[in-house]
Amino acid sequence: MSIDLGTPAVLPTDEAERSVLLAAPRGYCAGVDRAVITVEQALDLYGAPVYVRKQIVHNKHVVADLESRGAIFVEEVEEVPSGSTVVFSAHGVSPEVHRQAAERDLKAIDATCPLVTKVHHEARRFAAEDYDILLIGHEGHEEVEGTAGEAPERTQLVQGPHDVANIVVRDPEKVSWLSQTTLSVDETLETVAAIRERFPALLDPPSDDICYATQNRQLAIKEIGKDADLVIVVGSANSSNSVRLAEVALEAGAKAAYRVDDASEIDEDWLTGVGKVSVTSGASVPESLVEGVLAYLSERGYPDARAVHTAEESLIFALPPELRRDMKARDAARAAQS
Repeated sequence: MSIDLGTPAVLPTDEAERSVLLAAPRGYCAGVDRAVITVEQALDLYGAPVYVRKQIVHNKHVVADLESRGAIFVEEVEEVPSGSTVVFSAHGVSPEVHRQAAERDLKAIDATCPLVTKVHHEARRFAAEDYDILLIGHEGHEEVEGTAGEAPERTQLVQGPHDVANIVVRDPEKVSWLSQTTLSVDETLETVAAIRERFPALLDPPSDDICYATQNRQLAIKEIGKDADLVIVVGSANSSNSVRLAEVALEAGAKAAYRVDDASEIDEDWLTGVGKVSVTSGASVPESLVEGVLAYLSERGYPDARAVHTAEESLIFALPPELRRDMKARDAARAAQS
């Protein structure tokens, strides 16, 4: 994907006039890190193959690396041989998927990001209290499908302010909203405002559903993108948070912004007349891919990147309990044998 608001102004290209800013934070968030490690540890513990429903995270390089280690990615659990091990992706699954896995006698390891799990809990609570749930998100996204599956009869998708006029609820006094965690903060708030205008009694979730990592990465690109000649966002096309980072950069004032999977997708023409380059990456992107982009820029005369810190992230999530239990049993068996 590329987004371009026009031809960048011609700027001095002398090395002294060039700079590279690097967003911090960027790349892996705690939920992605947990999900990837879950698959790696499952392969180590149970041996290949380990099946994974959907992409564990939305990054083609991560998926390819795990495939090389013995992971097999499938679309639905019906593709997994009975009795096998299956990992559910970071984006979450509906109760129906859990039921299907149990029917096939699958050993299911749930790598759903805990922040997504929180939204699932909220959906169940709102449904139990007989609220209509307006789920703000993108149609077809795994996270939306998983959350809606918690209360399918009570949930309707709202993809943006343009959808608000078409909302139909049973009782205007019993309406709540939830959102896909990877959305733009600004986009979500705009949609919520439009919903509240129609339904003043709209009930908010107990806390903001937008993932802290999504918010932090958007704030970082706003800071380093506001006067950039070129913004490069590293991330895959099916990563909604990566795609949104390019859009946020343009909204912040960047002259041009492009999303690339890796340095091989950079068009050298993008650098024509460009002095200030800003670089970031989506929440499911390994740092090695960012390093490749920085090396590409360095080879073309750009100086070492200067990191701009806008937030600190120290959150770590524990691995799924079913995996930790089996790892503990393995370690105990090894200790007993030594």
